[in-house]
Amino acid sequence: MELIQTPSSALLSLLIGLGLSASCGFRIFVPPFIMSLAALGGHLELSEGFAWMSTTPAVLALGTAVVLEIGAYYIPILDHFMDSITAPAAVVAGSIVSASMITDVSPLMKWSLALIAGGGIAGALHAAMAVIRGGSTLATGGLGNPLVATVELGGAVGTTLVALVMPAFALVIVLVVAGIGVRQWRTRSQQALPSH
Repeated sequence: MELIQTPSSALLSLLIGLGLSASCGFRIFVPPFIMSLAALGGHLELSEGFAWMSTTPAVLALGTAVVLEIGAYYIPILDHFMDSITAPAAVVAGSIVSASMITDVSPLMKWSLALIAGGGIAGALHAAMAVIRGGSTLATGGLGNPLVATVELGGAVGTTLVALVMPAFALVIVLVVAGIGVRQWRTRSQQALPSH
């Protein structure tokens, strides 16, 4: 019995794509790496034009990128640098993983959805996590950042797996995390305002 749902409709494929895009907001390379492993093993069908993701070289390249990305987020100061340079990359990765899953629509619709919804949700979640990391840095002097990095890694792996098995639930997780990020951003913004 296959656990990963095969996109059989435009809506289901969109939900899976958006869930995977959100995972890219936590870690850029984890979702495509897991997708690549699943596709290479025959457990995930990718949309037309993305067969390259189901090759051994893709798995090796993405696996190497995952190790480097994870390691970088555990190094103080480098984690903030990574947040700044990976923000645009999260949007690109979110767009690519969305497009790799969206089926049964025209190419124009596919890439429009991938860029706007997929890239947008990845960028928004990445920004929310950057705000949470910034709050951790302020509150703990950076000592709490490895905990944030661990939560982000768990979020990337967990959301990717949930997106593949229960796509609608993955979006609920994403909305909760984004809500936490927005609340932290508002709190920090209000604390930064001078009192009269």
